[in-house]
Amino acid sequence: MVLNAEMKEAIEKNLVFLATSSPEGVPNVVPIGFARPINDDTVLIADNYMKKTRENLDANPNLALIVADAKTFPYQFKGTVEIFESGEYFDEVVDWVSKVKDELEPKSAILFKIKEIYSVMPGPESGKLIS
Repeated sequence: MVLNAEMKEAIEKNLVFLATSSPEGVPNVVPIGFARPINDDTVLIADNYMKKTRENLDANPNLALIVADAKTFPYQFKGTVEIFESGEYFDEVVDWVSKVKDELEPKSAILFKIKEIYSVMPGPESGKLIS
């Protein structure tokens, strides 16, 4: 599973939506402005305001991410997360967020390890596993 340059740029430069599920199967989707790839299969996400999303991820680490501009960037990314409230990834998130919006105080850093990429392009290829 590898993010290509177009996918990396789309995630970093656009609003993304995160989809999670509670242990009871209740879905939750939220817009996120702070997400950026840190290598070919991992995205760093800043947790600034998450409540239900964080509760869901604490109980069920599965995550799906889609770029808001899915017409231009028709990909769905699925994988699992690790959550950090201190350490290297948390420090990186705090530094990153403070440079963009210094009044925000991140609660955690979410490390999203992508395991599958699907097409969301309308038509017969929709839902097809890309990588």
